[in-house]
Amino acid sequence: MITLGIDTSNYTTSVSLFDGTDYKMARKILDVKEGMRGIRQSDGVFIHNRELPDMLESILNNVKIDAVGVSTKPRNAEGSYMPVFTVGHGYARAISAALGIKCYEFSHQDGHIMAGIHSANAYSLLEEPFLSVHLSGGTTEILYSQYNNISFQNEIVGGTLDISVGQLIDRVGVKMGLKFPCGKEMELLASKTNEVIKLPYSVKDTYVNLSGVETKLLNQTDGQNPVIARTVLVYIAEILKKMLYSAIQKTGTDKVLLAGGVASNSIIRNKLKAEFGENIYFASKELACDNAVGIAILTFKGVNRWKNV
Repeated sequence: MITLGIDTSNYTTSVSLFDGTDYKMARKILDVKEGMRGIRQSDGVFIHNRELPDMLESILNNVKIDAVGVSTKPRNAEGSYMPVFTVGHGYARAISAALGIKCYEFSHQDGHIMAGIHSANAYSLLEEPFLSVHLSGGTTEILYSQYNNISFQNEIVGGTLDISVGQLIDRVGVKMGLKFPCGKEMELLASKTNEVIKLPYSVKDTYVNLSGVETKLLNQTDGQNPVIARTVLVYIAEILKKMLYSAIQKTGTDKVLLAGGVASNSIIRNKLKAEFGENIYFASKELACDNAVGIAILTFKGVNRWKNV
């Protein structure tokens, strides 16, 4: 059995196949104009519509699929909506109707969590509640998560109250002249020094405000400064550490999964791994960023669940 996953997020067009063991993926990051800190939803919709046909033709060449899954919204919450997800949803419905196969709908966040579990070989997390941390350009959330045999039930138990950690990276990075999204270039720049600037922490329980630190960093940023770059990443690791300890105490679970584009950063990963050891799992760098692999896996599990009912 082979399932198809489709994900059309803010900055990535992605499709994936999953056969129960291995995945195949096609993915393309949407171009953002130099100096810009994002992309308009209307432009994202246009690019997804332009890229998806070639991707699907390539990945489905001589492949028979048994079901299709798609991300239709950012998260499993009332009112969660972004126009970019309507593109993938439309293609998935068309494929479902044309082939007479079932279409499964998930959230983008579901896909991130499942891709993280698969790439970290952490399937034991499907059997118990755990903390999933979604770190991306638009989201910084600590979730109390539990798999319900279809998708994930998520309760927000922590996060940022203003901008996300991804936005902090991108805003400082763009001010430095780095290409958006700025995570990879900022990590490379930060690797040139071990020096950091001491910054104040504003962590209250499991929540944090970042706008004050953002202003302070932007005021000190002039050109591509390795010290500023490392300061941003070390600061993020430190606040995550404090927030996670609070979330563990609040929920009673000490198992943690990190996913989302920011979770691919080596400086952040290494500091958190040193702190939490074997209780923390990381999505692989390939699957930490936006992808359709988690959607394809959830679809595969959904098909098998209904077969066994």
